Amino acid sequence: MRVSTGERLGNYVILIAFAAFALAPIATVLTTAFGPETPQDAAAGGPVHWENFARAWEQGRFSEYMTNSLLVAAVVVSSAAVLSIMAGYALGAFVFPGSQVLFYVFLLGIMVPAEAIIVPLFFDFQALGLTNTIWGIALPQIAQSVAFGTFWMRAYFRGANRSIIEAARLDGAGHHRVLWQVLLPVARPAVVTLVLLTFMWTWNEFLIPLVMSPNAQLRTAPLGLALFQGQYTQGTVLLAAGAVLVALPMVVLYLFLQRHFIRGMLEGAVKD
Repeated sequence: MRVSTGERLGNYVILIAFAAFALAPIATVLTTAFGPETPQDAAAGGPVHWENFARAWEQGRFSEYMTNSLLVAAVVVSSAAVLSIMAGYALGAFVFPGSQVLFYVFLLGIMVPAEAIIVPLFFDFQALGLTNTIWGIALPQIAQSVAFGTFWMRAYFRGANRSIIEAARLDGAGHHRVLWQVLLPVARPAVVTLVLLTFMWTWNEFLIPLVMSPNAQLRTAPLGLALFQGQYTQGTVLLAAGAVLVALPMVVLYLFLQRHFIRGMLEGAVKD
């Protein structure tokens, strides 16, 4: 079926309009972040004011908050990735009694929102002495991420080439070697996609760190940005600079891994 020039032009116009609609808020934030904070800055400085980011970094204590976020993200991403790969391999490459029921149990972790369990979970963690700790913030997010990660990796391993697994088994490879040395290198796009999504969800999480650290000892970057907003409701320039600083790690990580991420999403889209 041939597409006429008018139809192709119409498609481009629609795509450009939607792209402009999606990018307009980002452009507004960036323009504000690089703009002058005061009329004196506008008169003294040039068109780009890099000092806004230094001021926001220092006044908003983002070095402390982003360090906490990186630590939580490292624990959540590494733990969830390993557990998801192993659970996905077990549920995707094998059929054993109760495997389908176990898979539905994992799916409950995707269906149940954090808001429904956060209050009783807080009292349980408080009784165990886990509130105001890294584990108190990380464990609920690991559970949420493993639920999705198991679903994601199970779909990939179900579509894996069985001849590769059988050849490795004939060569005497055990399950551990088949998973980590045979299947995992081939599954790199799916794993990278899982890691990137888990990092993004963990970095942006607001409710769990807020509830699990009631004395604000382990305030993460989104919480720090919310506090900064309360302190600088009139200072939109510093607030925009703080928002850019908080979003920057996710943007940098995506730029480095975008090729594997897009490949993993496309492979996941064509799985049966």
